[in-house]
Amino acid sequence: MTAPSSLDPQRQELAKEYARIQRRLSFVELGIFVLILALFLLTGLSSSLRDWAAQFGGPYFVTVALYGLVLGATFFLISLPLDFYSGHILPTRYGLNTQSVAGWVSDSVKSLTLTAVLGIAGLEVLYWLLGEFPIWWWVFMAALLWLFSAASLWLAPLLLMPLFYKIEPLHNPELVARLTRLAESAGARVRGVYTMNMSSRTTTANAMLAGLGGTRRIILGDTLLANYTDDEIETVLAHELAHHVHNDLLWGLGFEAVIIAVGMWFASVLLAWGVTVFGYLGVDDIASLPVFVAAMSIFGVLTMPLTNFLSRQRERAADLYALKTTGNAPAFRSVMLKLAGQNLSEADPPAWVRTLFYSHPPISERIGIVDRRS
Repeated sequence: MTAPSSLDPQRQELAKEYARIQRRLSFVELGIFVLILALFLLTGLSSSLRDWAAQFGGPYFVTVALYGLVLGATFFLISLPLDFYSGHILPTRYGLNTQSVAGWVSDSVKSLTLTAVLGIAGLEVLYWLLGEFPIWWWVFMAALLWLFSAASLWLAPLLLMPLFYKIEPLHNPELVARLTRLAESAGARVRGVYTMNMSSRTTTANAMLAGLGGTRRIILGDTLLANYTDDEIETVLAHELAHHVHNDLLWGLGFEAVIIAVGMWFASVLLAWGVTVFGYLGVDDIASLPVFVAAMSIFGVLTMPLTNFLSRQRERAADLYALKTTGNAPAFRSVMLKLAGQNLSEADPPAWVRTLFYSHPPISERIGIVDRRS
C-alpha cells in the first residue's frame, strides 16, 4: 500500500461537488421540517389531531401515543423520498455506497422501529412530567435525557451497533497486541479489538473506541483494515485514545448535561408561550408537541456553532497527541490523505461551512499540523 504524497485533485473536485449537494439537501430537509411544523401549528391541525386521538378514550397515555405516532409518521412519509435520495441514491452515484435497496430498506425499518419505540416512550415520560410537574418538569426531563445519553454510550457496542453491523474479534494477533499495548500505555482498559463489516454498506473507512467502562472496546472498520498499514491504523487509534487521556468523554458528558438542561429550560419558556398563543389546554396538552419540537430545534441550531467549535478544539488536541505518542508524522499525514480520498471529504471547505457543520477540523488543517512540524 503506497502512501499518497498529496491530495488527489480529481477526488477533491468530486468531494466538493458531493458536499455542496449534501448541504443543499440538508437545507431542503430543514425547510420541509419547518413547513410541517408550521402546518400543524398555524392551521389548527395539531388540536384536531389531539381531538381525533382522544376520541378513542382510555387513559391519556393512549392519546399521547396515537398523536406521537401520527406526527412521527407524517414527518417520516414526507421526508422518505429525500431520505432515500440522500441516503442511497446520492452516495451510490459517488461510489460511497455498497448496499442494495433491500439492505437500505432493512436498515431503515430497524432505525424506524428503534426510533418509534424510544420516541413514544420518551413522549410518554415528557407529558407525564408536564402533567405532574408543570413548573419544574424541565429539570427532571433534562436529568433523564442525560442518563439516557450516558446509557446509550455504554450500550452502543453491545446492543445498538450490532443491529446494523456484524462485529467480531479481529483475527490478527500482531495488530491486536500492538493496539492493546497502545491502549494500555494511554491508561485505557479495553475489552478487546474488534472488526466491523462496514464494507457491507459503504466504501468509507472509520475506527473508534466504543463503549463506556466495562463495555469499552476498539472497533476497526474492515474498510480501514483493507486499505491502511498497521502504522497508519495505530495512528488512527492513538487519536481516539487521546480522548480518553484528555478525559474528553467525561468533559463531554458534563457539557452535555449543561446543554440539555439549558435546552429543556428554553423549551419550557417557549412551551408556556405557545400554550397561550395557540390556545392549547395547558403545557401537558399533547397538541403542544410541535411547539416543543420547534423549541428544541431552534435551540439546537443556535448552539450548533458552539458545540462544533468546542469539538474541533478537542479533535485538534487529539491529533497532536497522536503525533506525539506514535512519533510517526508520515503515517499521520498519509492517513489524512487517504481518508480524504476514500471518504470523499472536502479538504478545505468554506469558513461558514466549518463553523456550522464541522465537528472535526478539515483535512487540510490536519495535514497542515504535520507540515508545520516538519
